Amino acid sequence: MHTKKSKKEKKRLFLITIMGITLLSLLIGSVYKDWQQILENRRLEVELTKKYDELLDDEERLNAEIVKLGDDEYLARWAKEKYMLSSDGDIIIKWD
Repeated sequence: MHTKKSKKEKKRLFLITIMGITLLSLLIGSVYKDWQQILENRRLEVELTKKYDELLDDEERLNAEIVKLGDDEYLARWAKEKYMLSSDGDIIIKWD
């Protein structure tokens, strides 16, 4: 037996369909924005990890320099080279 749908039922079905499509669109939009944020966070994580590693290398280099500067002989040699200082009898050769 074939039943005809009344105008009221067709209208209700149309509204439910429109609401479903609207909700689905909102859900897809929300998921897309969240996915974009996840991808941006991953990119930022890689960038910050690289920067962190560079800073660790700098810290290691600076700590080694601190240890070297604690040695009086190294400090004297460094000052002579940096500021072109000399002791009596020293010959200064400048390399460009």
